[in-house]
Formats: sequence, structure tokens, C-alpha cells
Amino acid sequence: VQLQASGGGLVQAGGSLSLSCVASGPIYRQYSIGWFRQAPGKEREFVGVITRSGGSTYYSDSVKGRFTISRDSAKNTVYLRMNSLEVEDTAVYYCAADLRIGSRWHDMDYKDVDHWGKGTLVTVSS
Repeated sequence: VQLQASGGGLVQAGGSLSLSCVASGPIYRQYSIGWFRQAPGKEREFVGVITRSGGSTYYSDSVKGRFTISRDSAKNTVYLRMNSLEVEDTAVYYCAADLRIGSRWHDMDYKDVDHWGKGTLVTVSS
């Protein structure tokens, strides 16, 4: 398994939740790693990404200021910390890895992503 995501669950609006994505060694070292999400009946959309070096992060406008991505090199893990959750954040969240630099992920077609992890469901209740 190249990418394994976990941490989804049920949370009330305004609450917080953290997701984890454990990557294989080569993936972690060589790829930018980020998150997409797919709400029921909607297309998969970009959430955020952290560059291979961990020096830069990029977020969609809908989560900027509320979500934070970080990397832990000792654990080959990327985290998505989600604060001030809204009902509209309800979706299946997917961990993704791609060789493209982080600044290009906004415009990337999700179908072109190099590697996917299995999704984890986040449900935000009102």
C-alpha cells in the first residue's frame, strides 16, 4: 500500500478533526502529498497539499485559514488538521501523491493524480 489514510469520523459543526496519511518511503521522499475530497453527488476537489520538502503548503479557498497540512518525516506521515468544520466539509477525504509541484495542484485534474489512498469519511453534523 503506497498511501493509507485514516482518522475520519463524525464531528459537530465548529469542531475539529485530524486525518493522517501514511506513505511508503519512496512516495514520502519523492512526492508532494495532499488531500482531495468528494462530497455526495459532487466531483472530487482539491483541498490542500504540502511540498516534498515540507517548505510550502497550498490550500483551496474554501478551507484556507481553517485547515492545516503538515509532514512528519520520522513517521512518513502527512496530517490534515481541520478546524472550524462546517457541514459543507462533509465528504470522503482522499490522500494523494503526485510529482507535480504543490503550486500546480489547484489546477490539476484529479484523474491525473499519480497515487491515491483509500478514502476516509468525514461527516460534520449541524
